[in-house]
Amino acid sequence: MAKLSLAQHGITVDEILRNPAPAALYEAALRYEKGSAIVSSGALVAMSGEKTGRSPKDKRIVDEPDSTGDIWWGDVNVKLDDHTFLINRERAADYLNTRPRLYCIDGYAGWDPKYRLKIRIICARAYHALFMHNMLIRPTAEQLADFGEPDYVVYNGGGFPANRHTTGMTSTTSVALSFARKEFVILGTEYAGEMKKGVFTVMNYLMPKQGVFAMHCSATEARDGDTSVLFGLSGTGKTTLSADPKRMLIGDDEHCWTDEGVFNIEGGCYAKVIDLTEKAEPDIYRAIRFGAVLENVVYDDSSRDVDYTDTSVTKNTRGSYPIESIPNAKIPCIGGHPSNVIFLTCDAFGALPPVSRLTPAQAMYHFISGYTAKVAGTEVGVTDPEATFSPCFGGPFLVWHPAKYAELLAEKIKKHDADVWLVNTGWSGGGFGVGSRIKLRYTRAIVDAIHSGELNGIETVTDKVFGVAIPTACPGVPSEILLPRQTWADGAAYDASAAKLATLFTENFRQYADGASEEVRAAGPTA
Repeated sequence: MAKLSLAQHGITVDEILRNPAPAALYEAALRYEKGSAIVSSGALVAMSGEKTGRSPKDKRIVDEPDSTGDIWWGDVNVKLDDHTFLINRERAADYLNTRPRLYCIDGYAGWDPKYRLKIRIICARAYHALFMHNMLIRPTAEQLADFGEPDYVVYNGGGFPANRHTTGMTSTTSVALSFARKEFVILGTEYAGEMKKGVFTVMNYLMPKQGVFAMHCSATEARDGDTSVLFGLSGTGKTTLSADPKRMLIGDDEHCWTDEGVFNIEGGCYAKVIDLTEKAEPDIYRAIRFGAVLENVVYDDSSRDVDYTDTSVTKNTRGSYPIESIPNAKIPCIGGHPSNVIFLTCDAFGALPPVSRLTPAQAMYHFISGYTAKVAGTEVGVTDPEATFSPCFGGPFLVWHPAKYAELLAEKIKKHDADVWLVNTGWSGGGFGVGSRIKLRYTRAIVDAIHSGELNGIETVTDKVFGVAIPTACPGVPSEILLPRQTWADGAAYDASAAKLATLFTENFRQYADGASEEVRAAGPTA
């Protein structure tokens, strides 16, 4: 294993393992990290400790002269002064310097060499190193030899808490980013997803500066080259629906749309594995093998079989694996301009149809709104699904104002004549607790019909509340579930639920109304 000096980063530990092989990381995890195990599929099980989801309320960005005018300051991007950032960075470095060994993972963010960033991860856990080995784009031996200095450095001191008495800290967890210093510091959380989303946040800032649309979406490509992107927050089905054996996988979560087409930011996938079965999600199930990381799952001590239904540790059980583990992955992970843009929403009210077609103005409205439900376990403190609005279907990761990303989307849709669809993967026949989740096979059939073009020629009806065009038929889907009011036993109860959701849309959009055209403002539901 290659060794490396990190003295330039304030790290003086003698034993630093640079880009070790997965097998070496398995050995280190089993030897040094409590809770690590190899399960029957060959995957490595790791436990993230107290934090089993992201901590968005502890995210901070340093207020710096060169970027302060660009950033959408507020609840998503909370200001931090440079002095406090340096305190946290030193706290992380001091902690890392007490470890007997460290891991350094050098890799890339972005498959398009024109926009690619060199990322360095410095961490103390083999589990974190293997996770980012999977999630970054892995350099060849020649690329690693010529890697040079990174563009951004992630100091993962998550095993040590932030000092909550430090100015600007609200807890013992801190996730802080400095664009000027090109550094990202993690304290007080060992949830691996913080590293991946930190890299995504960097790309979400840098790409729009170059006229590139950064997207929280999955992307697939048909055998004939037709590309599609699926937007949605965690738990709405991006990873599941993008693992489609009929199409090639470009990526499951983070992409950019350039003048040439789309490219994946990552080198791997990060799938929710709650209730995972081989029958329902064969590609993901089979990707959980040697080299994969399973977070916070429960397994049988004797057979080492994972019980994916056991949520006693967390409902946010996850699997990380290299994208090559999906048989139909497209390598390199680059595609053409999307002909279909799909917004995935998990509607907890049971009011939205399983599929509807959006006008350009409605596309802007729903993209800026980003309605879905937070799925249990994705974030700390969320135990049951609850309605939420996350602008651009990725609010926690935005850096610019949502209007910036919406403008880029509108430009791309118009230029490349893309169709836009809203697909509800949430509830039907009633809201959460009354109705039932729309069957995955129906959602797959809807997405298939979008990709094949079969939905384009089908007659539609206009929803009286939401104004969207609802297809009256879809191959493989019972027609009676396409019109949501018809699935409810009590039509008046549906009307009340739809009206409530429409009011929530209207109230939420007020914060963006000044920056939207009259056409976009009028594209929302009628309360």
